Amino acid sequence: QVQLVESGGGLVQPGGSLRLSCAASGSVFNIYAMGWYRQAPGKQRELVASITSGGSTDYADSVKGRFTISRDNAKNTVYLQMNTVKPEDTAVYYCNAQMIFTPYNYWGQGTQVTVSS
Repeated sequence: QVQLVESGGGLVQPGGSLRLSCAASGSVFNIYAMGWYRQAPGKQRELVASITSGGSTDYADSVKGRFTISRDNAKNTVYLQMNTVKPEDTAVYYCNAQMIFTPYNYWGQGTQVTVSS
């Protein structure tokens, strides 16, 4: 089992920056990949960025060049650096962990990001 605790959400102005953090605890050695998803009002949840245990990353086209996913293995924490944010980035952002030996996926509680003047 894995617990994911998110932090860093809030209100930010267009063009500004924000960094989200996701701290994992529990069976962290069985995590294959972690990622950030978001769900905007009236839309389905979508993948924003992911990173595997080997360091491979993947990004949604809408955030390429603006967002960066990274991890600190010593702290069991994954980050999402959000730069040059846009109003369309407004959503609830969820941290996700995919396990390597089971079909289970774990989710954080979600953190609200609002891009507005």
